[in-house]
Amino acid sequence: MTAVDYRGQTTLITGASAGLGAEFARQLAARGSDLVLVARRRDRLEALAAELRDHHRVQVHVQVMDLAADQPGQALARELEQRGLDVTSVINNAGFGSFGPFHRIDAERLRQEIAVDVLAVTDISRAFIEQLRAAGRGVLVNVASMAAYQPNPRMALYGASKAFVLSLTEALWEESRGTGLRVLALSPGATRTEFFDVVGTERAAGGNRLASPADVVRTALTALDRRNPPPSVIAGRANRVLAQLARRLATRRQIIRAIGRMTAEGA
Repeated sequence: MTAVDYRGQTTLITGASAGLGAEFARQLAARGSDLVLVARRRDRLEALAAELRDHHRVQVHVQVMDLAADQPGQALARELEQRGLDVTSVINNAGFGSFGPFHRIDAERLRQEIAVDVLAVTDISRAFIEQLRAAGRGVLVNVASMAAYQPNPRMALYGASKAFVLSLTEALWEESRGTGLRVLALSPGATRTEFFDVVGTERAAGGNRLASPADVVRTALTALDRRNPPPSVIAGRANRVLAQLARRLATRRQIIRAIGRMTAEGA
């Protein structure tokens, strides 16, 4: 395989109104891809779409949708088919987390977190993967997290959800080999986005420095351009080193206790 040619492609990006989603849109538009931007906030999507059309002369379509709704992938596929849009690449970026002891988090918020972080990723991947494989020239990127690599006290559901995304995506990487579709799980560490505004505290970052969205997205696109793209990639050299050291030098109990101390009250 050679570097991905995004010219003539149409890439669907969820969570495209801010953060990593908006950055994926900017970098892919710069590489020539037409876009379908999906999020709940129409005003932000329209502003980003206008910016990208003006700067990169690509077609940008806006689709307002709440991904916590039932079967969002099937609904998206039907809507885009009616609009005559043939998606060749998908970036499942939308997601959010909750911070605090599991027993104190509102049950409805937990349900919505599962709906967006797990069910929507699954449903959208399933709704589009056959046409992505048939096109044979695009990518499927599911955004996981460093939180996927171990349990996360005070972000228990978020870590479990991202572990699901990582496992699912790596399995799809193997299933899609030889089809021309490149599948990748992207695992950022703490990144300077609106994520911590939604979570409600930067303590969820565990004291780590926040990476830039531009660097995280470049990590993903660079991995996809490799001759033999990997099933997953961790963004940030320090994060990759920490993940390797944790696996080699610490027991699972020690890792969980360390994360618990970093995110504890007063940390």
